[in-house]
Parts: sequence; C-alpha cells; structure tokens
Amino acid sequence: MTLWNNNFPDSRFELEEPDPLKTDEFILNMGPQHPSTHGVLRVVLKTDGEIVEKATPYIGYLHRTFEKHAEEMTWPQIVPYVDRMDYLASMNNALGYALAIEKLAGIEVNERAQYLRVIVAELNRIASHLVFYGTFGLDVGAFTPFLYGFREREMILDLFEEISGGRLLYNYIWIGGVAFDTPDGWLDKVSKFCDYFETKIKEYNDLLSFNKIFIDRTAGVGVIPPDLAINYGLSGPTLRGSGINFDIRKNDPYGIYDRFDFNVCVGDGTRGVIGDSWNRYWVRMQEMIESLKIVRQALDQIPEGDAKETVPRNVRVPAGEIYFRTETPRGELGYYIISDGGKTPVRVKVRAPAFSNLSILPAIAKGTMVADLVAILGSFDIVLGEIDR
Repeated sequence: MTLWNNNFPDSRFELEEPDPLKTDEFILNMGPQHPSTHGVLRVVLKTDGEIVEKATPYIGYLHRTFEKHAEEMTWPQIVPYVDRMDYLASMNNALGYALAIEKLAGIEVNERAQYLRVIVAELNRIASHLVFYGTFGLDVGAFTPFLYGFREREMILDLFEEISGGRLLYNYIWIGGVAFDTPDGWLDKVSKFCDYFETKIKEYNDLLSFNKIFIDRTAGVGVIPPDLAINYGLSGPTLRGSGINFDIRKNDPYGIYDRFDFNVCVGDGTRGVIGDSWNRYWVRMQEMIESLKIVRQALDQIPEGDAKETVPRNVRVPAGEIYFRTETPRGELGYYIISDGGKTPVRVKVRAPAFSNLSILPAIAKGTMVADLVAILGSFDIVLGEIDR
C-alpha cells in the first residue's frame, strides 16, 4: 500500500503490512521458584508467542551481605562466609581467599598443605560438575542423569566429611594451611575413588552427552561467539565453550598448579556449534577427566609432614591491597582486599564468575524459544549464592 503526502508530492513511502501471525506481547515471570532458575533467580521474559523478545534477569532474593559482613570479621573468621557464596564449590572459594591473604601477608604454606588443597579443590570441581550434569539433564527433560551424577557426588562428600566434618560447607582451607591433616587411609580412599570414577564417565556420556534428544535440545542453542564472550567478561567453562583457551590454572598459575600436567578443555564442535549450550556442557564433562589427572599426580607427589604447622595463631595482614584470582568450577573468582593493618579488612570485594556469566543472557536470548532459554540458562551453571553475595 502506498501513501502519498499531499504537501510533498515527490516523497512517498511504503507502509508495512501488519503481520497476521504476530501476537500481542506477553510478559512472563520465570522464577524465582522455577526449577531451571537454579535458585532464586527471576527472569522477566517479554515474549511473542513462544519466541523470546527480551529476557531480563533480576537478582536480590538471596542477598547474604557477605562483603559487608567481612568488614566486621577477623581475617580467619571470614573463611566460613566465603564457603557460603558458591555453596557447590566451597573448597575453591576458600582456596582463593586463603591464597590472597597469604600473598598480602607474606605467609608461607608448607608443601603437604598445598597438595591437600589441590586434592580437595579438584575433587570439589568434580562434585560441582556432577551437580551440573544432573541438573542440566533435568532442565532439558532427562531425570536419570540426576541420579547417576549424585551417586558419585555422594562418594566425594563422604571423603570431605571424613577430612573436614562437613558435606557442603567445610571451613577446611585456612589461612596458612588446612584445618586438619588426613585421617588414616584417606589418601588411599581418594585413589580408589579416582579408579572407580574414571569408569563412570563413559556411562555418563552414553546416557546423556551423545543422546540424540539431548543433542537436539542443546546443539546450536544459545551460541556465544568468542568476541562476545570476551566483551562480556565471561570465564570458566562458559568462556571455554566458545573456543577460548584460557584457564587461570594454566595461564596464570597459583599455588602449585604449575607442577601438574593437564589439558585446558575448550569447545571443539564435536556436536553442534562452538559456543553453543552443548559445547559448554561438553567442556565440563572433559574437565572432570582433567581434574582426575591432577588429583592422581598430587597423590603421587604429596610429601609427609604436618599440614597445620604453618597456620598462624594470629593472622596479621599489613596495610595494602591485592586482587587475587583463581579458577573455580564456574570461572574466575577474584578477591579484591584492602587492609589498613588492623584485625579486620577495610574492604573485601568479590568478582563472582556466575555474576559475569549471567550478564550475557539478555544479549543471546532474543529470538530463542522459551524452552531453549531454559537450556541456555542451565548451560551457564549459575549459583545464586555468589551472584547475589
């Protein structure tokens, strides 16, 4: 249809015909009780039928005020608080905090404690990825993987309970070392678990990774190009799923990680497209194999000694500031800490990986179906405790 402007007879423009299939805009609240929001995340969807026009994540339903609490706690008292941010990777949270304080205060940690830290951190990485494996399967409609993943995770939690007394929050990695040395026979149990767990990875892949329905639900869904991943500050498996070969344990080693031989897992397009939900999933499945390699090497190299001998009675942190980062199951966990030389910090600011990873959701959600958005969100493996910290 052509509309003529009588005032300007030489100008004309085409009016766009209305789309007879376009529906009214619909606002949908996904969460905070929705199972696939993995916590108390609320995502407001603006949809056209089943197509997402806009997705806006809202946080603020689990605020722990960790960073403010830290200003009132002594340096060692903060450790149980960092456990509670990413509650699926408490060992990794405490490791990053302890290393930051030790570097700022010039505290040397003995060899045995350093090896124990690596062992528990990598076991916790496997345990966290097993939760992802099970819950991501649930997100796309597969219930059985949840049972399989939690079966082996319980074995890791048994090991953690034996060495720390806890199954979720451990308060095990302390400034200067660890809380307890290993019980008799504990290292042998870890070795036996590694042998057992390695046989289960093929079982996981046969059940879910190469299942046709699972591939159809995740391959080519939520593609994040490498440049977009970098621009949004993504890290961890979410970044490496886009083909970016970056792992802080390799690129900026901390602790004793430079002593171990392991591969950085990246999205390789075995299925789907590099940067899609399947490749983000696949990175985590491969990382469990690499974590087993690290644990085995640590078991072979760990020396005798007292793992607690370098834990100071009173932690004194000189005036100064530091930013220290480590590689957790969700990506780069950074602690920015300011000390004025007192018993408590002036400021503890956390760079939480899940917070940055979630920020890209609005950029890639437009044009997807609501069911695909569930798969995309699940592939980020978020934990709200560290997002709304």
